[in-house]
Amino acid sequence: MVKLHEGGVYLAGGNEIIPEKEAEKAGCKFDKKEAYKGTIAYSILKAHNTTEDMENLKERFDAMTSHDITYVGIIQTARASGMTKFPIPYVLTCCHNSLCAVGGTINEDDHVFGLSAARKYGGIFVPPHMAVIHQYMRENFAGCGKMILGSDSHTRYGALGTLAIGEGGGELAKQLLRDTYDIRYPGVVCVYLTGKPQPGVGPHDIALAIEREVYKNSYVKNKIMEFVGPGVASMTTDFRNSVDVMTTETACLSSIWRTDEDTKRFLEKHHRGGDYKELNPAGVAYYDGCIEVDLSAVEPMIALPFHPSNVYTIRELNENAGDIFRGIEKHAAEITSNPDIHFTLTDKITNGRIHVQQGVIAGCAGGNYVNIMDAAHILGKAACGNGEFTLDVYPSSQPVYLDLIKKGAIASLMRSGAAVKTAYCGPCFGAGDTPANNALSIRHTTRNFPSREGSKPGSGQLSAVALMDARSIAATAVHQGVLTPATDLADDYVVPEYDYDDSPYKSRVYQGFGNAKMQEELISGPNIKPWPQMEALAQNILLRVDSKIMDEVTTTDELIPSGETSSYRSNPIGLAQFTLSRRDPEYVGRAKRTGAMEQERISAKAPVESLKSVYETIAGITPEADRAEIEIGSMIYCVRPGDGSAREQAASCQRVLGGLANICCEYATKRYRSNVMNWGMLPFQMKEEPAFKVGDYIYVPGIRRVLEGSPENMKDIPAYQISADGEVKKISLYISDMTDLEKQIVLAGCLINFNRNKQKG
Repeated sequence: MVKLHEGGVYLAGGNEIIPEKEAEKAGCKFDKKEAYKGTIAYSILKAHNTTEDMENLKERFDAMTSHDITYVGIIQTARASGMTKFPIPYVLTCCHNSLCAVGGTINEDDHVFGLSAARKYGGIFVPPHMAVIHQYMRENFAGCGKMILGSDSHTRYGALGTLAIGEGGGELAKQLLRDTYDIRYPGVVCVYLTGKPQPGVGPHDIALAIEREVYKNSYVKNKIMEFVGPGVASMTTDFRNSVDVMTTETACLSSIWRTDEDTKRFLEKHHRGGDYKELNPAGVAYYDGCIEVDLSAVEPMIALPFHPSNVYTIRELNENAGDIFRGIEKHAAEITSNPDIHFTLTDKITNGRIHVQQGVIAGCAGGNYVNIMDAAHILGKAACGNGEFTLDVYPSSQPVYLDLIKKGAIASLMRSGAAVKTAYCGPCFGAGDTPANNALSIRHTTRNFPSREGSKPGSGQLSAVALMDARSIAATAVHQGVLTPATDLADDYVVPEYDYDDSPYKSRVYQGFGNAKMQEELISGPNIKPWPQMEALAQNILLRVDSKIMDEVTTTDELIPSGETSSYRSNPIGLAQFTLSRRDPEYVGRAKRTGAMEQERISAKAPVESLKSVYETIAGITPEADRAEIEIGSMIYCVRPGDGSAREQAASCQRVLGGLANICCEYATKRYRSNVMNWGMLPFQMKEEPAFKVGDYIYVPGIRRVLEGSPENMKDIPAYQISADGEVKKISLYISDMTDLEKQIVLAGCLINFNRNKQKG
């Protein structure tokens, strides 16, 4: 089904894979340096690079997009840094905080702010329930050879020939200030598709089959996945879009696909035929790796709790459900450590069949036209039943909804007992359709991390999400919740051609790009607060260990939970109270105490009295250091932090509480590490197992000199672990490559400070 190559490969003529180690033996005399330029990704990156240096890219994007959890903070950051208008099209959608369910008026206040910002700075504002962020961008902005930046991790439009990247808000603020996206040239991995999906197999099945093979071994981490091969043509562009959006879960940087006549038809149907051009690799292209996928061998798949990479075929699960479920129950006990939680999956097995309690088809992955049409056909005239199983369907945009109505699919779904709702991302990040405690939900959405669906392990509430394709969810609904692969019910049905009608957008979307009304005022509700003041980095720093998490991976959902916290994303101090609340509830109190010590040092311009014994230890290490000038900051240790969402608040909340650094074995994603640096925190790593405990201190002398000096200095940074009983142990930290801009931002204390300093200069 999926085969990974060891080492690099050449792709000749678009259809012949030649492993690099076999090329010479086969008599192929390729020029590797030239072949490296033969990928589609290279051509797009080169066209958007603002310098001639293709090793160290400085990229500018064609357009940007944010939703209502992120756009307020980004605009506040850019304003504070001197922005006067949006220099490129910037789309503000309202698909995450669409519901005013928490905090009274504050969600709708954010929407009012968004519209006023679009008017003032010349943006595009998409009101609530019109479209989920990525569907709107597919319909209106993605095009061949373009680059788009979004403040949502699932910013992926590769199937439309667009190299799209999801990043934290700091990177979008840089683009608004006409700075660049600075990155080392990424590796490019070929995803070579052959065959054709069998009836009943959908895009989620293909994506999960790939995810199973590449996530845990980091095969495509921080690389670009380039989809080529004859199998591309076996799928419609709408189908490809649903495969493409899930590349985010592999931890890759971005994705790009070869384009063809179907891509052209999709763009023409959306009134943008001029955005089409054929994209194919050169005659010989070199890739850093290759994933071969035989589409005809892919079966219906399921990603079980608690990660999209925990993938089985539905057949495998049905054959061995007891053992597989017992393994997940054991894992749940390890990650929750809450004695009040009674979590079981084995109780879902009755008479040898698995019974689920909820199905959801939604968002940028599941809510596409082709997915819902197929699901409606499979469900047919069957009924979901009046038992505990429920089915919720969210079309991804009003134009999609409109055509589903015209085609009769909505009526069919409603007759079956499915609840059809409007475009909304809530089920994907924990703000909608939270299942009952201990329930199992199957979803055509993007993630299934612990608490991602809205449960609260800290309060003794835990349910579980499994990711599945819309087709198999519909097949399960036919059997009123008994887990069923769609291949059991599939026939020769072909989804009818989609008819795009953008009348809802013409009626409701504010199109302000190029027409900034700078004299207008921003409208800010009482919950919208500016960023607090942050200090520049001192020469010597003292870090207090305020959390130590030894889980294999710490997701951004654990660093700052989703769901009810979303309403506070426009309030940095209010939101910070939720930091690590579902993973380490004592962290906020500890971090505040650390922050209070730093405030005491600043206001008194003197050493902190309670740290007398620590200062005595430091005097023995660096007697010349002025104790009153040693910056005190909070620090967290995680083995592998930052998997999942692009949300910058996973880092900014730590900074607001006085965070000064992260230490880890490795960062799960580039975007989280970028967020750490954009908020003025040091992205330390260490090779040894950490011996320090919560409450210990880590003294790092001369850190400014390290950043200002040679890159070699960052490879071995002397630091000193000071335990509560006064014991001292020398440890070695290091920082992986940083661009000059990233260093300057950290030295300044955060991106806002850096830009303010630049204006003064």
